[in-house]
Amino acid sequence: MDSRPREVDAPIEAADGAAAPAIANVEVEVTKPRNDKRGYRRVVLPNALECLLISDPDTDKAAASMNVSVGYFCDPDGMEGLAHFLEHMLFYASEKYPIEDTYSKYIAEHGGSTNAFTTSEHTNFYFDVNNDCLDDALDRFAQFFIKPLMSPDATLREIKAVDSENQKNLLSDPWRMSQLQKHLCSNNHPYHKFSTGNWDTLEVKPKEKGLDTRLELIKFYDSHYSANLMQLVVYGKESLDNIQTLVESKFCDIKNVGRKQFSFPGHPCSSKDLQILVKAVPIKQGHTLRVLWPITPNVRHYKEGPCRYVSHLIGHEGEGSLFYILKKLGWAMSLESGEGDWSYEFSFFSVIIQLTDVGHEHMEDVVGLVFRYITLLQTSGTPKWIFDELLAICETGFHYRDKSPPINYVVNLSSNMQIFPPEDWLIASSVPSKFSPDAIQRVLNELTPDNVRIFWESKLFEGQTNSTEPWYGTSYCVEAVLPSTIQKWAEMAPNEDLHLPKPNIFIPTDLSLKKVEEKTSFPCMLRKTLFSRLWYKPDTLFFTPKVYIKMDFHCPVSHSSPESSVLTGVFTRLLMDYLNDYAYDAEVAGLYYAVMPNDTGFQITIVGYNDKMATLLETVVGKIADFEVKVDRFSVIKETMAKGYENFKFQQPYQQAMYYCRLLLEEQTWPWDEELAALSNLEASDLENFLPRMLAKTFIECYFAGNIEPSEAKSVVQNIEGTLFNSSTSVCKSLPPSQHLTKRIVKLERGLRYYYPAMCLNHQDEKNSSLLHYIQIHQDDLKQNVLLQLLALVAKQPAFHQLRSVEQLGYITVLRQRNDSGVRGLQFIIQSTVKDPSYLDARVEAFLKMFEVTLHQMPDAEFKSNVNALIDMKLEKYKNIREESAFFWREISEGTLQFDRKEAGVALLRELKKEELIEFFDNYVKVGAPEKKILSIQVYGGPHSSEYEKMLHDAPPPHSHQITDIFSFRRSRPLYGSFKGGAGQMKL
Repeated sequence: MDSRPREVDAPIEAADGAAAPAIANVEVEVTKPRNDKRGYRRVVLPNALECLLISDPDTDKAAASMNVSVGYFCDPDGMEGLAHFLEHMLFYASEKYPIEDTYSKYIAEHGGSTNAFTTSEHTNFYFDVNNDCLDDALDRFAQFFIKPLMSPDATLREIKAVDSENQKNLLSDPWRMSQLQKHLCSNNHPYHKFSTGNWDTLEVKPKEKGLDTRLELIKFYDSHYSANLMQLVVYGKESLDNIQTLVESKFCDIKNVGRKQFSFPGHPCSSKDLQILVKAVPIKQGHTLRVLWPITPNVRHYKEGPCRYVSHLIGHEGEGSLFYILKKLGWAMSLESGEGDWSYEFSFFSVIIQLTDVGHEHMEDVVGLVFRYITLLQTSGTPKWIFDELLAICETGFHYRDKSPPINYVVNLSSNMQIFPPEDWLIASSVPSKFSPDAIQRVLNELTPDNVRIFWESKLFEGQTNSTEPWYGTSYCVEAVLPSTIQKWAEMAPNEDLHLPKPNIFIPTDLSLKKVEEKTSFPCMLRKTLFSRLWYKPDTLFFTPKVYIKMDFHCPVSHSSPESSVLTGVFTRLLMDYLNDYAYDAEVAGLYYAVMPNDTGFQITIVGYNDKMATLLETVVGKIADFEVKVDRFSVIKETMAKGYENFKFQQPYQQAMYYCRLLLEEQTWPWDEELAALSNLEASDLENFLPRMLAKTFIECYFAGNIEPSEAKSVVQNIEGTLFNSSTSVCKSLPPSQHLTKRIVKLERGLRYYYPAMCLNHQDEKNSSLLHYIQIHQDDLKQNVLLQLLALVAKQPAFHQLRSVEQLGYITVLRQRNDSGVRGLQFIIQSTVKDPSYLDARVEAFLKMFEVTLHQMPDAEFKSNVNALIDMKLEKYKNIREESAFFWREISEGTLQFDRKEAGVALLRELKKEELIEFFDNYVKVGAPEKKILSIQVYGGPHSSEYEKMLHDAPPPHSHQITDIFSFRRSRPLYGSFKGGAGQMKL
């Protein structure tokens, strides 16, 4: 549950949009995508609760989201975080369901998930659940807003959870810089506030003032949570009439206290907050430049979309763009622009640039070029063809939008309901349909030196600052920057050829659907040669003009050492860098591509409209064939990667625990510090020498799915082979079968608990410790898979409730399955400021003892309910080509080729007995289980350093083994066999 502002969230127009009891249930024609077969209905209940009902006969999941137009802007002075704290508290219990955790337990046991978030002006609660459980789920959900119980005990416990959530964020640069921007605004505007809350603001300070936090919470709820300030979306399989009956019966008792829509007029920035240059010290390495301006919110002109037009041009990356010039000069690694924090009353437009070390030294020139490009836009008019291109892209995107999971959809729509009129709830501001040069010019005219705020972040400013932001402790200083100074920077900046983009050749024009000859449910192998293998799956479900392509380049040399692993990373980044000027337009037009290292070499992914796919893919492959190392770009990529490695130590402790677990379990993975050391010594010539060696042994595993015919897929792969393997200058040579790569996983020893203690890499500043408790169980086996999945489903919510809600060990508390290349198990992850990892480990064992009793005493009806929930989850249809392809690609890349895995799993579940689940738990998971294999990764933060020392020097407990050297351990253990080979090497 996070309290970050989200870009989709904004308050409704003050007086006009507030739902009032007088609003009649007028039928509204909601604008929807052409391919959207769902039914929509707007309903306003007698208590003025505005609802959007969605009927989708094809859905496997029901979902709901309640948006409450109350956020942290409403926090009382001196009780920062109260709105966010209330969001947490509503999950506990209600008068109708007084047993703690009833709601979350019900959702988890019926195939669903639930969460909430708080922003400046609203709080959003949401869940999804299996279809036949919507009635009971809504009944529990509605009680949040009717009669919640806020027990004194739960109140105190949950303040600790809010504090733990805040502790998690203290060393996060995005949180720190967001708060600094708020801090340097008028303290009379609520934007200035601290949103999350902590122990001090919710417990210590109120007590000092003689306030009872629980009573303040109840008072806040009673006066702020009013039905007329709420927007509800309910999504289900039933007819609209049935969903309406359900909603009317569940939500009619929410009180309407007649609260007026909260309004926070005025802009957070007064004149003293403008024309400033702020130097700030981040946690991580790197230099970031943020240039911000207060502007008229785009939402007031969302049909014209002026901000979209302006950000499209300022954020463009093609030839002649601002980023193109900054990159050419070697000053920038990335640039993004657009509207950031916004509401109906105020908004900020920002240009955010990641600078190189040289770019940092040329900050004044960079800012000068930003303003020079803005001047170009201000003086060159607003060409309509650019707007027409944007409109074509946005309209195609809207009408061929992938179906998203219902839980995401309802959250977006309930947020939209607060802002837009009913007919635009679906389309919102995604399709600017009216060309207004005046509106665009107005935004451009606000991007001036007179009202700019420049935030410049770098660790090089350590020791040069004189102020500290109070909530996160960020060091900073503020300098005045006069418009005349910026004008001078613009005049002195390099005289580069900045110009508007060229027409976009990637905008799709052919959106026709290919004929599918064979209605196949699974991929088939179309073609196999010495150089590649092609898997193919036509679109038989989604009927959109889109493709999904994966190409794995298997190159044994690519990760054979830390140095080769780093060089492979440099190569893929350079390749993306070279392609950017040309292929950026493809991304803008909805054809996404990526080239990334993976476990066996590198991978090309292309997803989006099929119309121009072949053109893009041929260009990417052509760049590989003709690859040359440009020394200047090599240096920039090397610098970027070095900072990434150096920032590794600032990862959250639970992320460090996950890294150590991967390092311990996966063969041929290298530690970050060895890769950093290898990178430090690399020159461009090393990459020139390495590439021919890497590509000299190559095999390409291909998967083509979607709106593409088999002959076309074959032709594309044939052309790729011709380019890479069969031309006179080809570097690539085929990979002999004997050298095909496999990824293998360490096999832990039965009856033994391995533990690996480590100090947090940032132990001086990091107050959090973390535990990853992994129970390795089996290698891919259908029967054991479903037993593990069922156990994880049954245990997940009790683990969260006991370890997080009751014991308050830490905000991050997770129990989930783990799957390493087909080797499966359970893992607990806990991050804590209050307890050390050894203690957390003991609490996991205590939970398992408690859960053993729960499992053995589980009523048959509850067992059956959980089995049915898992069956429903497995039978859930894919929403889009990405989801379907991700499943099939995993089967191909791991070599399992179990394309009917879900159907086979359902057949086993239908026959499963409770005794089999208990036997599985007793054999593999319970404390002292005969087949149990444990790996406990323990990352100690600064406050727990003495416990770490003790752990190192104490003798291991019985049946335990301390790992002191990761690589000695890895070499000493046997490995699970790979699925690659066998069926994976099948012949055509």
